[in-house]
Amino acid sequence: MKKILIKKLKICVVVANRANYGRVKHLMLEIENHPKLELMLIVGASAILERFGNAVNVIEKDGFKPNKSIHYIVEGENLITQAKSTGLGIIELASAFDELKPDMVVTVADRFETISTAIAATYLNIPLIHLQGGEVSGNIDDRVRHSITKLADFHFVSTQQSYERVIKMGERKHTVFNYGCPSIDILKNSDLTISNAIMNIYSGVGQKIDWTKPYLLMVQHPVTTSYGDGFEEISQTLNALENIPNIQKIVLWPNPDAGSDDVAKGMRQFREKNTKNIGFHFFKNFSPVDYARVLSNAKCLVGNSSSFIREASYLGIPAVIIGNRQQNREHGKNIIFANYDSSDIYEKICTQINNGLFDSDLIFGNGESGKLIASELVKLNLQELKRNSY
Repeated sequence: MKKILIKKLKICVVVANRANYGRVKHLMLEIENHPKLELMLIVGASAILERFGNAVNVIEKDGFKPNKSIHYIVEGENLITQAKSTGLGIIELASAFDELKPDMVVTVADRFETISTAIAATYLNIPLIHLQGGEVSGNIDDRVRHSITKLADFHFVSTQQSYERVIKMGERKHTVFNYGCPSIDILKNSDLTISNAIMNIYSGVGQKIDWTKPYLLMVQHPVTTSYGDGFEEISQTLNALENIPNIQKIVLWPNPDAGSDDVAKGMRQFREKNTKNIGFHFFKNFSPVDYARVLSNAKCLVGNSSSFIREASYLGIPAVIIGNRQQNREHGKNIIFANYDSSDIYEKICTQINNGLFDSDLIFGNGESGKLIASELVKLNLQELKRNSY
């Protein structure tokens, strides 16, 4: 009897930075395991750069083999290099898509690498899947995110409010799905126990960390719309942390947005001034599961990472969000906001440490997103032309 071959839909996922990978890892696993889907993977931008932690090594260690690895980061991390990196990303990704010929392209969230992916796929008439549309925040991200929504053919949002916003933007209801965020899948499906044996594979700079003892986690990225202020902003946060005794401080390197050099300069100068680095250790990167461990076991989170809003709300970990990068984000009870002032930051951290764990919030899903999204991809009408509902 002749065997019938089922043609699989080729789903191309673009991973362009360490956070990207954490957002889509479980979706990639579900695509790979689905009988009607074939995973294609492009890794590029800061995900393949050593100074940002070489996330591609983590991706390959997890068993994923990139179809293409492409460079499209212009050195400098300022406003003009960010714009040029966006343009270079369009060029390089267009060539990669033309070669791979996927049936769909998946892009994540609201960054310059994300809009490069969206523009390249759109002009090649490849249906575009957008994750995490409809959210609001601060920074330039809002404009980028909403622009991608208008380019995308199908929308997999993370919250009910996001679902409603995307529809209000003119997207038709049957193209918008609220299945939560795949980053929550990692938290639900992983052992988040932390130990020195697990975490000592990571090097870095500073005092040796005992992962069995209390620590704070700081992740603070530059804010493009206040470009030039990153040095002072990061210095205020580090000074606040320095004044909190008897607790270790884990500091993660910033992402490659415009202003990253200013933030990195502030971190380096702080390290040089505090030559003993008492209580501080600076890391470049963790795998998605190990980052989830670090989040889950922290006494308090400090900075402006969206993971403090998203993953930490599910975990109930207290967080202090600094400045306006995340100022309008939908968030759980675990969040309080501070301005760029070391005294205010210090007081808010002390408040959150004293509060302790919060109840889990399921704003961003219950940990089943990857499976639900993968199941929906096989049902989409890819021949349907995009149009507004008004």
